[in-house]
Amino acid sequence: MPKVTATRKTPKKATAPSAAAKKSRVPKQARKAAVTKPQIKSAPRMLLDEVGGFVAVEKAVWTLFECPAPEITGKNFLDVFSFVTPDDAFCGSPFSQNVFADRVRTGCHELELQGSKAELYFEKLSLPDGRVFVVASPETVDVKKEIESPIFKAVVTPKQTPAQNKTPVNLPQPDAFQFLSMTHDVMAVCGRDGNFARLNNTFTMILGYTLEQLQSKKLTFLDLIDRDDRAAVRPTWRVLQNEEGAGAHVVDFEARVQADDNTPRWMDWRLKRAGDEIYIVGRDLTEMKAHEQALMRHQQQLSEAQAIGHMGHWFWPVGDAAVDWSDEIYRIFGVTRGGFVPTLDNVNRMLHRRDVGRMAQAFQRAMIEKKDYEMEFRVLRPDGRMCFVKLQGRCEMDHEDEVVALFGIMQDITERTHYEHELKQAKELAERAYAAKSQFLANMSHELRTPLNAIIGFSEMIQRQLLGPIGTPKYIDYITGIRESGEHLLDLITDILDMSKIEAGKYTLDLEDVNISKIIRLAVHMMEGRALDAGVKMHIELEAEDIVVIADRRAVTQVFLNLLSNAVKFTEVRGNVTIQAARRDDYIAVKVQDSGIGIPAHKLSCITKPFEQVSNSFTRNHEGTGLGLAITKDLVELHGGQLHIESIVGVGTTVTVRLPYNAEGTRRDNHDDPDNIEFGDDNDPRPFSWGA
Repeated sequence: MPKVTATRKTPKKATAPSAAAKKSRVPKQARKAAVTKPQIKSAPRMLLDEVGGFVAVEKAVWTLFECPAPEITGKNFLDVFSFVTPDDAFCGSPFSQNVFADRVRTGCHELELQGSKAELYFEKLSLPDGRVFVVASPETVDVKKEIESPIFKAVVTPKQTPAQNKTPVNLPQPDAFQFLSMTHDVMAVCGRDGNFARLNNTFTMILGYTLEQLQSKKLTFLDLIDRDDRAAVRPTWRVLQNEEGAGAHVVDFEARVQADDNTPRWMDWRLKRAGDEIYIVGRDLTEMKAHEQALMRHQQQLSEAQAIGHMGHWFWPVGDAAVDWSDEIYRIFGVTRGGFVPTLDNVNRMLHRRDVGRMAQAFQRAMIEKKDYEMEFRVLRPDGRMCFVKLQGRCEMDHEDEVVALFGIMQDITERTHYEHELKQAKELAERAYAAKSQFLANMSHELRTPLNAIIGFSEMIQRQLLGPIGTPKYIDYITGIRESGEHLLDLITDILDMSKIEAGKYTLDLEDVNISKIIRLAVHMMEGRALDAGVKMHIELEAEDIVVIADRRAVTQVFLNLLSNAVKFTEVRGNVTIQAARRDDYIAVKVQDSGIGIPAHKLSCITKPFEQVSNSFTRNHEGTGLGLAITKDLVELHGGQLHIESIVGVGTTVTVRLPYNAEGTRRDNHDDPDNIEFGDDNDPRPFSWGA
């Protein structure tokens, strides 16, 4: 063997050698020494572990570089030496985890140390127990002889050598056995052919297979992998089966396996080759994957819900410049996640100038008062549109009850704001139009009542022949028709005027003590003539004659007259109309009951609206504007009372009026929202009785 000497060379740019040159290269020092130096028994060498740490270095190595021995304690090979052509010295590996032994190529490489260069051969020593060493020497190394060399035996303890590492797998040390029996991990040992040799109990518990099943069916590890994942796992498994996989480091990957009950299970696999056996450890990830999928599904649902509601969430740690936004808030502001950083300064630049200070005050007040808060602000989007946003937030506290963060939601209320603005404008326009209509009706009613009063008065004088007889008797019938038509028209105009005053809020109650019994008898007396003409009998049922309330006399009289008039109008010949009055705890109840045609159930909810009428063959023969019940209901409610209607078609109708004893505290005319007294449910199932 030639003696090797080192020569100092000037550094030059390294070029990648050809494939043929790599195979035939011999260290330059060796070629030069072959002529001038005698052979030596053994070349100096370095022994490195798998991560590049120095295990042993012969002193003669440093003479190759003509420099003193550097300090290598605690250092890595690459901390001391550098490769002149690192692209030639290192390669990728399917098991590479940035480990030196996995990456360095076997063969001759030129090294540099403190400005000096030398060429060394690199060889890997793979032991059956899985460890890997690297030997660097000026000449090629016989791997088998190197393991038996004195330097190797000197640095590798006996219990680490293959001869000492023969403890049976089924006879583990007591502590190790206890730990392995407690693990939730699947463990198995396979041969290079993939056939299972040993399993732990967890393997059978999770996957359902016993060792006898696997061996009898000749199922290999690759056979258990799900079909959809098998193509991705097969290359890695083949590498482990080949010589390249011997002594390689742990391989880990996630793949599904088919359990014995044909259910797929997600597993995190870790495999390692040691000699002719492949050690397998798997951790069940099925539940974790299910939770991940559920979380992803919930996040997707949350994102979709936020998009539908135009709402996103945000989070700001107090003192930080940046605010964390959800995707929907980026959309609200009209920016993208990659093109905009939501810092406080950037957000303030997008706010309307009048809202910047309000936003800062809201945040400061929230941190001081430690309370929930909300505000509305405007955003000037990059596309020129103005967006209205509602912000709601809360404070996050630490264990010392100090505010450490603010978080909440932002909602795009642009459409709602525009809609509210348009609705407000439409409401104001409608109110102006309604007021104009009411004013017009009031004016017209006033203008029409004056000539009508003259028509009614003069026609009555002619009918009575106060100034002398009429020559033709037929004229008496004509003048009677003129008077009745005038009176009917005056009643209609009076109803319209009253309705206009109520809707305009101009109807004022004149409250006084009113004897309800007397008002009822007066109203019945006024309707007796019409009832007699219609062939309808009227009945009065009063609990007492001294039922007194504080109310508007004219309004109460009009209420009873309207109810009795409708009852008589829609009751057929030989029918009955009954009016009752009784005291209750907080109100008096007046009922007007008839045996008339009745009202359909679907019309009960709208019959008290202005100009609404129940149209059928009978009602079409009766005149009216449809304002009677509407005015009646409004007059009752102005007193703070209630009106309730019950009716059955073909049987009759019952209208119940509930009036408070004292309308001073319940009136709703032109007073400012007085407190209302609740008089009970309109659908009170109790029968009408004279009891309290």
